[in-house]
Amino acid sequence: MNLNKFLKVLVCLAIPLLVGSVAGLVTSPNIKEWYQYLEKPVFSPPNWIFGPMWTLLYILMGVGLFLILETEKNELRDKAVKVFAIQLALNFVWSFLFFEFRLVGVAFFEILLIWVSVIWMITSFYPINKKAALLQIPYLLWVSFASALNGAVWILN
Repeated sequence: MNLNKFLKVLVCLAIPLLVGSVAGLVTSPNIKEWYQYLEKPVFSPPNWIFGPMWTLLYILMGVGLFLILETEKNELRDKAVKVFAIQLALNFVWSFLFFEFRLVGVAFFEILLIWVSVIWMITSFYPINKKAALLQIPYLLWVSFASALNGAVWILN
């Protein structure tokens, strides 16, 4: 692997990991101060699972972005990169809505937008690089689960 490709991989991995880390660092105090005291559904996982899970998902996002950026520059690729950025921005905002501002109901509707944006990203990636698209399936499954969890927390509290 040449230096340029290596740097591109690092940047593609760093973007989602940095976005997730910033959101996590800013909002994590609210897990101990607020979230742990909320009523949660029986299917709520232990808090320790969220960090490793999101780290894995951000890595898969970064690999997917790299695979897309390795293809020939064209309109489809440009659209896919924009869709990637939109879903990542929505992902970033959710942490603040839910944990920082404690707007659980607003966060629920926003996570539904994330879900739609992940599907949009997968369908944007697929014609360009099938592997990049398929790498996002765990993200879609996790956001589906997180949507149900967010909705249940909203209802219970």
